[in-house]
Amino acid sequence: MILTLVVFAVAVVLWTCTPLDDTFVALAAVVALLLFGVLPASALAVLGGSTTWLLIAAFVLAAGVSASGLPARLATSLVGRARSVRGLMHLTAFALLLTAFFVPSTSGRAALTLPVHRALRVNARVSRALGVLFPSVILLTAVATLVGAGAHLITSALLEQATGQGIGFGQWMLLGLPLAVVSAHVTAEVVLWLFTTRADRAEPLAGQVEPLDFSDEPTVVLAARSEGPLPGDPCSNSPRQHRQFSALTRPEITSLVIVGVVSAGWLTESWHHVPPEVTALAGAVAITAPRLGTTTLKAAFADIPWSLLLFMAATTMLGSALVSSGAAHTIATLISPSHLLPTVIAVSLLAHLVIQSRSARSSVLVPIVIPLAAAAGMNPAALAFASTAAAGFCHTSTASAKPVALFAGAYRPRDLLKLSAVLAPLTGALVLACAVLLWPHLGLPLK
Repeated sequence: MILTLVVFAVAVVLWTCTPLDDTFVALAAVVALLLFGVLPASALAVLGGSTTWLLIAAFVLAAGVSASGLPARLATSLVGRARSVRGLMHLTAFALLLTAFFVPSTSGRAALTLPVHRALRVNARVSRALGVLFPSVILLTAVATLVGAGAHLITSALLEQATGQGIGFGQWMLLGLPLAVVSAHVTAEVVLWLFTTRADRAEPLAGQVEPLDFSDEPTVVLAARSEGPLPGDPCSNSPRQHRQFSALTRPEITSLVIVGVVSAGWLTESWHHVPPEVTALAGAVAITAPRLGTTTLKAAFADIPWSLLLFMAATTMLGSALVSSGAAHTIATLISPSHLLPTVIAVSLLAHLVIQSRSARSSVLVPIVIPLAAAAGMNPAALAFASTAAAGFCHTSTASAKPVALFAGAYRPRDLLKLSAVLAPLTGALVLACAVLLWPHLGLPLK
């Protein structure tokens, strides 16, 4: 009781006597009461479920990290190290994988990295290959983290409702990260094979990075050695440029520390029992705090895709209705349980041709997969995770996913069909191999 009164009194003083944002003060007060156990995590249901709050906080964190310039620095610093076209492709794939841990939205990651692609100075054929690579890797590596896509949160929520246990942040990363890493580099090799020539792949690159201001659009210059030196001083010969490129700024350090602490909190939830949405809210408050943070709460809220959150909440409710009403079970009885895992993966891979939204695909597929798995004597979580991982493939047309649409000017529509014909079966095979050979050893058995 005393703690509640103290927090309330401090909030009133801050509201009346300081210029701090009222919403920030209220949110900070709620976080304090949640962390000290005065309020239960279920109290957040007043304005939405835990999934909604987790995504809101994750988007605020992402806004703070993006404002610091850290993701742009990460991408440009890795890409700038390339010395060949193959190296450029794989370093790009790795950099895009890392952005999944900073931005909880595939479309947000695409928007963030689009300027990096535009600033790469390579020949037209390599540029087109990179235009296909960027959205492809962004979509396939979202599986690395629970907050990588709204569909992941929907899957976990539906599993928790149907079986009493969802998939936490740490377990999701343990399962999804290996698949994301392999998918990223397999995609890089497929793109190299399909869209570049042997001469392109053999051509050495002289990596140079112009003086970078990470609050603006970065410019990475990659030129063939045979073309001679580029105008200006190479960054390796310019101490000022080298320091500007390598030294982290205070906002970047702040965002890196906050994201690290929040991620550690998510991974160790089983030890401290602080719900992930509370940990995320604490990080959101820290990254928007005056003097400490990298952005303001008002600016961060302006970047939140509220329509996406409402859509995700609505599709979660629809999926829940399919489970609770028994409709999903009725549909499941119409499907033979034999060869269930390959069937689920194949249907999930092709679902983007009919249902464009990733969240909607999970809301339709997972409620059907869960009773199917139970009827076949299989682990519902294993099949639901495999379905969600496979549904991350959505590369066939420009309208299949927002990241693909954002990069539409960088490739030709038939390039997607060409890529999809090779990458779809490879993705299905990777998910099937993980489900059978890897995930059972990581705590997700098939039966």
